Formats: sequence, C-alpha cells, structure tokens
Amino acid sequence: MRIGVIAIQGNVSEHVEALERAITERGEDAQIITIKHKGLVPTCDALVLPGGESTTLGRLLLREGIADEIRAMHTAGMPIMGTCAGLILLAKEGDDQVRKTHQHLLGLMDTQVNRNAFGRQRESFETELDLAFLDAPYTAVFIRAPAITRAGKDVKVLATVDNMIVAAEQGNLLALAFHPELTSDSRVHQYFLDRVFINGM
Repeated sequence: MRIGVIAIQGNVSEHVEALERAITERGEDAQIITIKHKGLVPTCDALVLPGGESTTLGRLLLREGIADEIRAMHTAGMPIMGTCAGLILLAKEGDDQVRKTHQHLLGLMDTQVNRNAFGRQRESFETELDLAFLDAPYTAVFIRAPAITRAGKDVKVLATVDNMIVAAEQGNLLALAFHPELTSDSRVHQYFLDRVFINGM
C-alpha cells in the first residue's frame, strides 16, 4: 500500500507524520511517499493534496504534468483527500478571485469554492466541528480557509461553519477546509485511511 502526498508546496511533513501516526495506530502497513514530479502518482493507492498557496500549487501541478495523473487516479476510483488549498483544487468552479487569477482547478468535485471565505480578519482560528462521520466534536484548525459555496446533488456535506460548507465528500473524494495534520487528533486521517484500506483489499 502506497499513499502519496503532493510535496510541491504546503504542509507536507505534517501530513506525512499524521499519516504515519494514524497507520501505526491501526497496526497496518503502508508506505508514505512525497511527490514532486510526474510519474509517482500512478504508483500510489491513495493521495493527499495538502494546504498551501492554491494558485501556485495548481500552476505547478499543471507544469509538472501531475494534474492529469491525479485526474486519472480519480477516474480509477482511488481515494483522494484535499485539505485547505487541496479543497480548492478539487473543485469544478471557483469564485471571482479564482477566475481573475486564472487559477487551475482539477475539476473533480461538483463544488464551487470561495478561496478566502473566512477573510483576513479571521486568518487563523480553531473551532469545534461536528463532522458527520465522527461520534464526538473535532477541534479543527482553520488558516485563511476556503469554503464550499455550492455542492452538487452527489456531494455529501460533512460539516459547516457559519452556514458555509467546510467538509464534504463525493465518491472517492474527501475535501476539507481545515488542517487535520495540525492536530494530534487522528480521527480525520483514520476516516481517510478507512477508505484507503477498504479500497486496497
């Protein structure tokens, strides 16, 4: 089992450590690899698109030829988790800011996103989230976070903040506006790994 973490930019080491910790907790065996160049995504069974600067990340994925590999992975039904900037990149549509900057989106999830939904005044905050797949609240860390402003009929909303969607899933895709890698609570990564190991059986 190989899980790739896009390592062009963003919270890469934190995701690697969080995944390794969650895999150890499960008693499973999996290899975590960081991806900076074309050719590695097709060797993976699952993928994480981390936070970072979404415009830069999208441009580099396109330039490096990784964007098409991610699309092929999605078509093959492999689990993909996008956090913060990753949520933006998974979307089919962006807001005016995304359009003005000609930001490249992967267009995999039937969602529209607001790139800076929580604005500069709330650049960073923590809040207790009621995630649909957890039995107890989850302390989520938001850093200049995006949000989903429209979700298609096949998108399942998992959590909201101020009436904005901050967690959703569609098929093999999991999109989160917050940073699960910045907390010691591994339940979100465990939920993703549930998909990974079931898919890999």
